[in-house]
Amino acid sequence: MKRWTRSDTLALALVDCTSCRGSGMRVGRRGGIQPCNCVLRAIFRICYNRFRNCTQKEKHIPRATLDLGAGGKNSRYIWSRKDEEFIADFYLVSKRTLNEADWQLFRFHFLLGADWKLCCARLNMDRGNFFHAVYRIEQTLGRTFRELRPYALFPLDEYFGATPRNEDPDEWRAVAKAGEEERRFAALGLDAEAESPRRNTRKVIPIRPPLLRMEKAPLEEEAA
Repeated sequence: MKRWTRSDTLALALVDCTSCRGSGMRVGRRGGIQPCNCVLRAIFRICYNRFRNCTQKEKHIPRATLDLGAGGKNSRYIWSRKDEEFIADFYLVSKRTLNEADWQLFRFHFLLGADWKLCCARLNMDRGNFFHAVYRIEQTLGRTFRELRPYALFPLDEYFGATPRNEDPDEWRAVAKAGEEERRFAALGLDAEAESPRRNTRKVIPIRPPLLRMEKAPLEEEAA
């Protein structure tokens, strides 16, 4: 899971945001530091504008580029079409991340270009619920586009700049598994640090020492 820092969010945050005060980071409900929702929405809108730009280009403008692929010592040069790859990644990642209701709204509003009146009439929802759902979709996908591993959709300069990735697949799979574990415990209202047996290495010391076990009771000795 991506570790957010202030340098990642400061340029994307809204100056007049009441949650982060323009810093891009805020304190979550459980006390942890996390990116503000205004930053996540900004990340989504940047990727969405690039998606629209790629889809509206003339067919003769996109071209194939020769890039250095990942793999460390075994890396090789590969041909790629960045615009078409970004369109496919944006579409597929969004479809896999959103649930059925959010995907229908995403498809009507962001992909087909329907305004809020048409979406409300088609999906049988009011104006308030529509905009709340749009903000939720933008925040969910904005976080996903940034935390996606091993190849994130944001920042765009790294995606389109053909920056080679030499990350260990086992390492980022372990990081992704740890992130899933933290989100699962958070959904249950538990603390992952305290509930996970692999992380809880503290030994429990009893308040009183255990009672010594006697070999033979006194009454049994008198009876004998």
